[in-house]
Amino acid sequence: MAILKSGLWLAGFDAGQTHSRCRLAQRLADGRLQVMGEGEGPGVRHLAAPGGAEQFQEALIQSLAAADHQSGRTEPLAAAAIGASGIEAGTERQLQGRRLAAAALRLPEPQLLVTGDEQTALRGAFSDGCGLLLICGTGTIAIGRNAAGSQARCAGWGWLLDQAGSTHDIGRDGLAASLRMADGRQPQGPLQEELWRHLGLDPGDPLAPQQLKALVVTPGFAPAGFAALAPTVDQLAQAGDAEAIAIVERSSEALVAMAVTLSARLDLAAPAVCGVGGGFEHLTGLRRNFCASLARRLPGARIQKPAADACQGALLLAAARL
Repeated sequence: MAILKSGLWLAGFDAGQTHSRCRLAQRLADGRLQVMGEGEGPGVRHLAAPGGAEQFQEALIQSLAAADHQSGRTEPLAAAAIGASGIEAGTERQLQGRRLAAAALRLPEPQLLVTGDEQTALRGAFSDGCGLLLICGTGTIAIGRNAAGSQARCAGWGWLLDQAGSTHDIGRDGLAASLRMADGRQPQGPLQEELWRHLGLDPGDPLAPQQLKALVVTPGFAPAGFAALAPTVDQLAQAGDAEAIAIVERSSEALVAMAVTLSARLDLAAPAVCGVGGGFEHLTGLRRNFCASLARRLPGARIQKPAADACQGALLLAAARL
């Protein structure tokens, strides 16, 4: 790819719990952004978690290196913006994230923005900045902005406290139901066999419940290990399994509750609503239930595709640092 020598190099990062992405662009003389390359790296965890700081930096370094390889960049970055899971605006963690990013990317802190991934996703989703954004991936969070510029968020308080509607919760709730089936608290169903085989466990082995209990507490399993089971639960729900249907419906209702709450707080009677993340993208049953329930509880809502993704939103925020 030909390198545009006249442009300033910008990096936009979308750092989630499962994986991270970096998009490189050049800001041209007329202000346009020309994307030059993109790369992926590992996911991040909360900065306060063991190894969280190191994992955050590694995600930035690896995803930037992959984007550099595609773009052929040899000049320094002029600015960067990072939307990362678990970063709350105005907190010590945001300051820590900026220090870590400055070291990893070799950028002065004034040329950096480190914020929550919901902020970069919101900036990318709505060109006019007005609407509701629901992120459903390994974790969940909802954020919105009205025409007056007021902003509000709800949910997204971490996988140990508040992941309602997330792929993590769907997978975890499926495993919890499978254990109730295993010890006789509820009737047997396909959920137990499908999930356990996915994890390499033999449903006929009397020691399998103990093996499952040990597996979920191994380092690195949660929350991504639970989230990886969500597609199986969703597929069983679409096939008519009652327990899987209940789990998927409960998660979709949790997502709708976020939209209803934000709509009221921001006084948006007929909001534009964007649903992004792996849950909306890959879980057909969850998406269908969400759309049907939203139409009942918030009739004026308009579901639409985002104008751009979180990486593009990060690039726009990076350009503002200039």
